[in-house]
Amino acid sequence: MFELIKKLTEAWGPSGYEHQVRALIKEEVSDLADEIHVDGMGNLICRVGEKGQGKKVMIAAHMDEIGVMATYAEPESKYLRFSNIGGLLYMSMHGNRVKFEDGTIGVISVHDSFGKGRSSASSTDDFYIDVQDETGEMTVEAGSPAGFWRETQQRGNRVIAKSLDDRIGCVVAIEAMRKVKETGTPNELYFAFTTQEEVGLRGAKTAAYGIDPDVGIALDVTSTGDEIKGRKMAVKLGGGAAIKVIDTSLIVPKPIVDWMVNRAEADNLDYQLELLTGGGTDAGAIQSTHSGVPSGCISIPTRFLHTTSETVDLSDVQACIDLLSGLLGNEISL
Repeated sequence: MFELIKKLTEAWGPSGYEHQVRALIKEEVSDLADEIHVDGMGNLICRVGEKGQGKKVMIAAHMDEIGVMATYAEPESKYLRFSNIGGLLYMSMHGNRVKFEDGTIGVISVHDSFGKGRSSASSTDDFYIDVQDETGEMTVEAGSPAGFWRETQQRGNRVIAKSLDDRIGCVVAIEAMRKVKETGTPNELYFAFTTQEEVGLRGAKTAAYGIDPDVGIALDVTSTGDEIKGRKMAVKLGGGAAIKVIDTSLIVPKPIVDWMVNRAEADNLDYQLELLTGGGTDAGAIQSTHSGVPSGCISIPTRFLHTTSETVDLSDVQACIDLLSGLLGNEISL
């Protein structure tokens, strides 16, 4: 599983530019799905199971990652100004590297890094990107998107990478597809690898409209409450799959929570309940489609979100795969 995680997390794919990630996932699932298509928003939709049987379930994991877009090239200094693609953490920006689609690596710096910039940077206007070559010239033009760059590494059972949000959700979906393909399903499943989640759940909205599911399940990361002086939250690394109860985009219907909890207990899986006070997932978009879709979320506990060192525990990832596979492999009586 680590090799798949490494392949997807190191892939390039900021919001709106998910094509490289989509190609990798399509290759990975080509033998697992009964039908595959790409919709107008760039979502990769994979059907598993016979049409018309059981419940129609949409499982969403977003392919995109946070990034930046070059907006202006300073004519004299040749540095790039930029804007954000998704939610950036300004405290983690200085010295970070970004990669443009042509492979150019840029380094982000903050103005007056040993003065006011050390503590008062509060917008992208306080930063710039260095993409100069040895001649002092640059090949990157305004309008070019970039994703953050860092190699994926493993420390024991922990994986440290950029874009685990939400490539790890894509891994959970792919591995669950693999298990369900082997064991079969009494349901009509639609695995949606969605676009532009980080800029407003945009891909999930259109994917859900096209699929028109009976039930929705998002797969995404969530914060942990096991960091020093961090936000208090009863989710920890190594504690198992996180079953969402609430976030800022979604109040999960109690029958959905009970369905997931009962499945986890029946299969003897480690799980924890997630009550998130900030952030949302594709489930928030799915639930409001057409006349409404009962929706929930299986979350992968993750430290250091929206940095290049997001961290997950492989035991939690496996618990999420097993929980999802159990939910999809049995009749659904919601």
